[in-house]
Amino acid sequence: MKSFYYSLLFVLLSFSIGCGNSSKNDAAPFTVRVGSYNIHNAVGMDNRLDFDRVAQVIDDMDIDAIAIQELDSATERSNGLVVLDELAKRTNMVGTFNASIEYRGGKYGNGILTKEQPLNKEAIALPGSEEKRSLLIAEMEDYVLCCTHLSLNEADRQESMLFIQRHTQKYKSKPVLLAGDLNALPSSDEIKYLSNHWIMLSDSTQGTYPSDAPDRVIDYIFLKNNDKFTSSVKDRKVVNEPVASDHRPLWVEVSIK
Repeated sequence: MKSFYYSLLFVLLSFSIGCGNSSKNDAAPFTVRVGSYNIHNAVGMDNRLDFDRVAQVIDDMDIDAIAIQELDSATERSNGLVVLDELAKRTNMVGTFNASIEYRGGKYGNGILTKEQPLNKEAIALPGSEEKRSLLIAEMEDYVLCCTHLSLNEADRQESMLFIQRHTQKYKSKPVLLAGDLNALPSSDEIKYLSNHWIMLSDSTQGTYPSDAPDRVIDYIFLKNNDKFTSSVKDRKVVNEPVASDHRPLWVEVSIK
């Protein structure tokens, strides 16, 4: 009887320890390097279309995921090529594309490149009166990455940011990152509003546009506020690339737990 009692106690203790380790692993921190790049459809400041050049810039960033804006898909301008596919092949990454508009025989929109295959993809049209804009969302194992390119119209941007804030509320179990060309300065009402609900991870003092003499910040990376997680920026950079596009790329390396 005593032997049975000790055996049962051992099993219960083993189960308890196992459960404790599982819980700890679930809460383990992770570090991810995320970027954003408006590539101007791979047409540089020298007016040359060059996929290899843009792909090399992305490769050199050594990132886990990057939000990309201004992408042609099978248009006359891109000679019928899907620009994101060309970059994905050259960087050995997985491409996720969403068209915002029909354009010159094809489509035009935003994309995300990731090292790993996304678990899910979502694409939503954003409100506004100017050119149609969209929000592309890729859900990864540890986080969610949103990519967008907002309007040149202030009222449209404000409406879009309200929409993005509401729509991303459903992603409560994972950290949500927002990266893109927001077409708004750090001092704007739109960025101030966003900063009340999101943490700005990128550097708001380093210009991203125009690439040859950047004097303004309009490209950003944010992390949505969520009491379940804490974050710490390990490193960040606006890449000194003055030719490959009319914007400079940027990335942040953030630890989340």
